[in-house]
Parts: sequence; structure tokens; C-alpha cells
Amino acid sequence: MLSSGEQGMAPGVNARRHALFLLFCAYVINYIDRQIVTILQEPIKADLGLSDTQLGLMTGLSFALFYATMGLPMARLADRYPRRSVIAGATLLWSGMTMACAAASNFVTLLLCRMGVGVGEAGLSPPAHSLISDYYPPHQRASALGIYSSGIQVGVMLGFLLGGTINHYFGWRMAFLAVGLPGILLAVLIRFTMREPPRLDAQAESTQQGESMLAAMRRLWSVKPFRLLALACGFHTLVLYGHGHWSPPYLGRVHDMELRDIAFWLALLSVGPGALGLWLSGMLADRLQRRTANAGLIVAIGSILLLLPLEAAYVLAPDSRSALILSALTHFLGGAYLAPVIAHAHAMFGSNQRALASAMLLLSLNLIGLGIGPLLVGSLSDLLAPGHGGQALPLAMLAILPAQVLAAGLFWLSSRSTPPAQEATA
Repeated sequence: MLSSGEQGMAPGVNARRHALFLLFCAYVINYIDRQIVTILQEPIKADLGLSDTQLGLMTGLSFALFYATMGLPMARLADRYPRRSVIAGATLLWSGMTMACAAASNFVTLLLCRMGVGVGEAGLSPPAHSLISDYYPPHQRASALGIYSSGIQVGVMLGFLLGGTINHYFGWRMAFLAVGLPGILLAVLIRFTMREPPRLDAQAESTQQGESMLAAMRRLWSVKPFRLLALACGFHTLVLYGHGHWSPPYLGRVHDMELRDIAFWLALLSVGPGALGLWLSGMLADRLQRRTANAGLIVAIGSILLLLPLEAAYVLAPDSRSALILSALTHFLGGAYLAPVIAHAHAMFGSNQRALASAMLLLSLNLIGLGIGPLLVGSLSDLLAPGHGGQALPLAMLAILPAQVLAAGLFWLSSRSTPPAQEATA
């Protein structure tokens, strides 16, 4: 539990910007360490003799199981104790485990290291979302969350760029060592230079502190619009992760692109269209929120409806140039749901519940999306390979698109339900 000294007075504008910058940097490093294995799949596969199914398991399900489930106790800690300390400790852990990946000698040891990365990275977003929601009022929250979330795209860009370049000159093991080190330095900055803001509301604090994590989860899950929201995020990201993790092998196998070129172009698309889409979607949701409480869901549904035909066209692209142009559009729309949906979910609950609410969203997002998406595409690719050869991977990527139709329907059903009115106290 936070003491009055630990909470202190409400941080000013400079402290708010400093905190958002540090959280953004942490999310960048988080995604570098998470995504670098994506661009390194082919050299790792060749060195360790892995199958596509093993690659899907390593990059998806194994990471997601620990990332998503460990997010719940991390969030519970963040709802009770200083969030900056939780984030700093988590950053140290995942950075160290990323560096340990360089020593992996077989599939099992690399899998265990990736599980460790997942445990550490689980401690970032739930407390970071909670901090941002206390730093910023409701009408600015989606924009701030959009800035934080754009760290995904910057991290993916740097992960692709650094992973591809370092692998080209020094090998995939050195790439893991190089990207793990900055997180250790950032953890120190977060712990000793970031202010812990006071929680904007403390309703039911005394009863919630004594509540078990399972009881708190049941209470949040009983809120129907939140439950539908969480499931929608999971099915939407099943396609996003399924396509995102297999884009480098797809561009290499189907369009004969060199790994270094794939890394460059995917890095460019991530930081350009990808980050812009995240930022603009947050701003759009904040503007629409003045007119409707369902602004975040409107943005999410609209982005999915625009995204679906572009994803199909990307997979069926006749050449690498067309594929990259379409990839720019899918990067722009792919993450547009994230900040608006998180802001919408946080409006349902008080300050002492928001980290856990984010963790439950991430549980669904990662177990369904990250856990199933890459593994499902890899398994379908292996299954289709005997009869379809080089077209097995594109067919597998097409086969998962209906999950996003389901996601759009669940977002719509959530918008038709009435959430509890918690924001009035914030």
C-alpha cells in the first residue's frame, strides 16, 4: 500500500511528461526484446534445426502463457504498491533474460529463456496504464495511451533493424546480447527519477486491499461490456500477431526478399505508418469522447472493417513491392484499436482496479492473440506444406482472418451493454 509520502502531491506538467517519456522508452525496449526473435527466426531455425511449429511455439504460446498470466499478480502489486518500483524490477528481469537467450544451445533452453522474458515483460503495461490514467484526465487519456502504445511500433522497428543488422555482421546470439543491455540502465532511471502520482480515486480501497486476486478478477470479469471487450481484443490480435510474426518468413519465402531488406522495410513501416496510426487513433478517440461514451469502440470497429480487405490483399500480393505497400496500410490500421480500447476500459473502473483491468485485457489479448496466432499459422503451414508447397504459409495466414470478423462483432456487443459509471470520481 502506498504511504502518503510515497504518493506525494499531484505531479506537475514536467513530471508528467518525464514519466510518459520513460514509460514510452520502457515500452520501446520491451518490444525490441520481445520482437527481435521474429526477425531472427530463420537463422535460429537453421542453427538449432527447428520446425515452423517450434518457431510458432517459441515466439507465441510459450511467451504468451507467462506474459499474460504473470501480468495478473504484477497488476495486483501495482494496484497496492509503488508502480514505478514494479516497472523497474520487471525491466531488470526481462532485459537479463533477453541477454541469456544468447547462450541457448537448443530449443528447450531458448524456450525457457523466452519464458523468462515473458515473466519480466508482464510487469510493464498494467502498472504503466494505471500510472498514465492517474497522470492524465479522461479527455486526454487516450492520446497519452496512444503515445505510450506507439512504443510498440518504435520497438518493432528497432527490433527488426537491430536484429537484422547485428545478425548480418555478428550472428543472432550477439543480437540478443546487444538489445538486452539498455533495459538495465533504464530500470535505474525509472526507479530513481520517476514520481509516483497519487491515485485519483480511492473508492472501496479498504475492502479491495483485503480482497484476493481471484475475487478481484471475478468482480471485473462479471462486468459484461468489459468481458466482451477483452474477448474482442484477443480475437483481433490473433490475426495481428499471426500475420506479424510470420511476415518476415512470408516475405522471404514467397517474395524472395533478403533478410536484411526485410528487416529494413518492416522497421520503416513500423515506425512510420504503425506509430502514426496508434497516435492518431488515440487523438480521434479523445475527440469523439466528447460526443459519445463509446468513442474507443467506434474507433476499434472502424479500424477492423478497413483492415480486413487490406490484410487479405497483402497475403495475396503478386510481388514484393505490392506487399510492402499493403503492409504500410495494415501497419497503420493494425494497432489503432489499442489506446482507445484501454481508455474505454479504464473508464469503467476506479484507480485501484485499473492495473488489474489492463492485465486482464492483456491476458486475453496475449493468450488468444499471441499464444494462438503464431502457433496456429505455423501449424497450418506445416499441415498444408505437402500439398501446397510455397503457398502453404500464405494460405495459413488467410485462414485466420475470420477471427477479426468475430472481434468486430464482440466490440459492437460491448458497445450495446451499459458499463458501470466509475469515471465520475476520477
